[in-house]
Amino acid sequence: MFVDRELGNEMEKLKNLAKTHWSEHQFSVAEDVLKQVQDQGIETVRIVFVDQHGITRGKTIMAEALGSAFNNGISITSTLLLKDTSHTTVFPVWSGDAGFGSGVMTGASDIIMLPDPTTFKILPWTNNCGWMISDIYQSDHTPVEFSTRRILHAALDRLHDMGLEYVSGLEVEFYVLNVEDERLEHNNANRPEDPPKTSLIAHGYQYLTENRIDQLDDVMELLRENCEALGMPLRSMEAEFGPSQFEFTFEPSSGMATADLMVLFRNMVKQVCQRAGLHATFMSRPKFKNSMGNGWHLHQSIVDKKTRKNLFMPDAGEGLSPLAEQWVAGILKHAESSCILTTPTINGYKRYQPFAMAPDRIQWGRDNRGAMLRALAAPGDTASRIENRIGEPAANPYLYLASQVLCGLDGIENKLKAPDPVDIAYDGNAPMLPNNLGTAMGAFEQSEFYRRVMGDAFVDYLCHIKKAEWQRYLGAVSEWEQREYFTLF
Repeated sequence: MFVDRELGNEMEKLKNLAKTHWSEHQFSVAEDVLKQVQDQGIETVRIVFVDQHGITRGKTIMAEALGSAFNNGISITSTLLLKDTSHTTVFPVWSGDAGFGSGVMTGASDIIMLPDPTTFKILPWTNNCGWMISDIYQSDHTPVEFSTRRILHAALDRLHDMGLEYVSGLEVEFYVLNVEDERLEHNNANRPEDPPKTSLIAHGYQYLTENRIDQLDDVMELLRENCEALGMPLRSMEAEFGPSQFEFTFEPSSGMATADLMVLFRNMVKQVCQRAGLHATFMSRPKFKNSMGNGWHLHQSIVDKKTRKNLFMPDAGEGLSPLAEQWVAGILKHAESSCILTTPTINGYKRYQPFAMAPDRIQWGRDNRGAMLRALAAPGDTASRIENRIGEPAANPYLYLASQVLCGLDGIENKLKAPDPVDIAYDGNAPMLPNNLGTAMGAFEQSEFYRRVMGDAFVDYLCHIKKAEWQRYLGAVSEWEQREYFTLF
């Protein structure tokens, strides 16, 4: 463990790093983290980064190595950025050019994780273990252009340059189930692995009834205790409509904090439940009888950085404030091409069903849970906001939030006008949302807007990965096909 003299020496080394990569605030927090690790007897620290799918990957280091990690970063294999959802590398990394220029991310070379001290947490479900999210850099310490956290940083910076701040709040649905069989026999070691056999904790279809809440109380309390131990701004815990389905909501946060919170929350839920013999899933539409879709509803508003005024709050006589209307118009304009960022899995599109409180077309309404965008704004209401109901909880949080900020900015910069709100959400002539990942991927790939604001390299990179997933899906024989044709023909 550190001694005071060694702690001081580490902080002296960090000054050069702060000038290169960190804000003064990060430098100050790094000193506090090193002291906290020493004072609280932390023995190990998990250093992670968030990959293209929103999954955390990383290494566990000894506490004594944390100062060095802050100073030099930690090397990790670059192929982790090049995998699809089966964890298969889908770029030719053993050739001279993997698709990014000669020698770039070839030969399973290293990239560097640089921990962000502002994300430090002590994990309450482990023994004396800390945790931090990293930003990722090439070996020469230049930023990795495919870093999704960097993409959100850049979008938020554009907003800050206009004197504006993005505020958002989480509303997340997920399932927690009993594990009956983990399926850990040798012949189940597949890629992806065979899913566990599960059973319900409680029946569904009694939305928000106290009896269902009480049946789910043991799990709710387990998750609540860990949320509070991590300092998460938990607001409510709810029994959703589906069997063994939960919804947790959180107080709003500014900027990057909401995305970092979502990463930590998903990890906490899955890991705490696994240790309790449970299986938690944020999959949008799990395959068991009468399951309901899991959604991630993102509440968002814009505040003036100086006055702290909520600029989505309308004046008397207004339905939407001028800025809120421009924000809505921008999100609607690019909704189709944004779907790969808000709904990145094949399964997620099976949630877009009419009359199920999920959107199926591109439109907005006032306090209408069937519309894609739900405006919750009124004169004098300082919590005025826009709720986007399009997202799935498996989305990469940085890309989901970045899509909202970039589209909203396009609405502001071009002074776009929103269409009229709808009263009937599942009727009318509004454009339909994509009904599969292939269509969504095509819209993103052909989007001049996203090629301009995210860059050709990132658009091509993400599409290449998602195409590998899509092609595996198209090549697999489904249960539907087996039932439909095996006996008929």
